[in-house]
Amino acid sequence: MRLAVGSDHAGFQLKQMLAEHLRAAGHEVTDVGTHDTVSVDYPDFGRAVGEAVVSGRVRFGLAVCGSGIGICIAANKVPGIRAATVHDVTSARLSREHNDANVLCLGERFIGPQVALDSLDAFLAAEFAGGRHSRRVEKLNNLLQEQQS
Repeated sequence: MRLAVGSDHAGFQLKQMLAEHLRAAGHEVTDVGTHDTVSVDYPDFGRAVGEAVVSGRVRFGLAVCGSGIGICIAANKVPGIRAATVHDVTSARLSREHNDANVLCLGERFIGPQVALDSLDAFLAAEFAGGRHSRRVEKLNNLLQEQQS
């Protein structure tokens, strides 16, 4: 599977660890930055992850900042992105099953390494459940179309 990973400086260490985990599992990883711990702006990297997903170059995105919130907001500004900040395996799994999330967001300051690894694996293993959730995801998609009209 192809994934894009991105972070700001506050999420750099966790992004690096998770990217290595993905590569070791046989996934193709596109790292859109940042590439060190020098202070940068999270919107640039949330956008880059989102754009990689909607372009079709990758199937999913992983975005990390200090809290997971700011980079998630940035990713969600990209039309077609459904990014979710998660804090555990259950929220990661449900973001895929119920919301058809295509970008996983994590906060390096709020989540431990093992929980982050387990959450990433749960996100990738989960499938969108469809059914009643399809109607809700379609409503999310329609919100964007209404704003563009």
